[in-house]
Amino acid sequence: MAQLIKLQNYISRYEQDPFHYPARYVRLKKGEWEKFHNQWEYQRSTGIIHTEPGEEENWLLEEPKEKHFLLRGLFSKKEKRVETEPGPLQEDEALFSMNESEFIYLQTEEDVKKAFVDKMFAFQVKWASSTLLHQSPLDHKYYVDEQLKFLATRLPDTFLILYKPVFRFRKAVVELDIVLITPLQVWCLTFLEEQDEAVFTGSSDRFWMKRFRETESKVLSPAVSLARTETIVKKLLRHHEVDIPVRKAILSRNGYIDDPSAPADIYYIDKREFPRWFQEMRQLSSPLKTIQLKAAKVLLAHADSISLRRPEWEEEI
Repeated sequence: MAQLIKLQNYISRYEQDPFHYPARYVRLKKGEWEKFHNQWEYQRSTGIIHTEPGEEENWLLEEPKEKHFLLRGLFSKKEKRVETEPGPLQEDEALFSMNESEFIYLQTEEDVKKAFVDKMFAFQVKWASSTLLHQSPLDHKYYVDEQLKFLATRLPDTFLILYKPVFRFRKAVVELDIVLITPLQVWCLTFLEEQDEAVFTGSSDRFWMKRFRETESKVLSPAVSLARTETIVKKLLRHHEVDIPVRKAILSRNGYIDDPSAPADIYYIDKREFPRWFQEMRQLSSPLKTIQLKAAKVLLAHADSISLRRPEWEEEI
């Protein structure tokens, strides 16, 4: 699973320490999967499940008082608050477990993997919208955002995602497209997906033509916002002397892109090319790189964040 390090203009714990959390996530996810899988195997063989894991299993953030409907009943909670100053804040964390009745529905290995990934994705969204002391008002649509979930759950752990981040650049607030930081390069991405089998004709104009069955219509060129994203990302990285390749691509998993005069610096990855490109991304086995984390730090430092102090901390003041 890729790591969602920034979501729109929500506060993210990755902003606190971009060099710490990515590597920590990789280690912890591996450990939690092993425990989760062992828990399922134990329940399957005995019909009994241990629902009181030890404190050493605590690792994922669950807000002490919030009960989101997608997570209700799925996790047992144990509040743990530690504040250390100066220095990074430690987290209040929750147990990652399921009860016996929930495991009944997991009949195969694939069922277990899907359940684990779904839980991890829900926590990814929380990690990208809260810290120990602050949280951003979260639009719950991101829990079911298909494109976000597709990228986050299908790409390797060492890929870092900024999903439509909001940047403050030259005193202006600008929403960018998707920025994907891999160990080898930075990808600026945008999806162009409407009806299945639609054909898009690219051009240098502000609008492209879309053909679907017997009808034609105009759509705003995705290249416009993508060029803006690339320009800002490149300028920030160059200014901070982070030397990593930056590429840009338009993705269409269910349609076709036709542009004979396409510029050489943009990748059109449509239904014909997407499976091969995506498989190459998934097979990239490189570990996290220092240059990659430097790029993440620079971009997170310039991303906008809006948050509120968490109410449980306000009550203690």
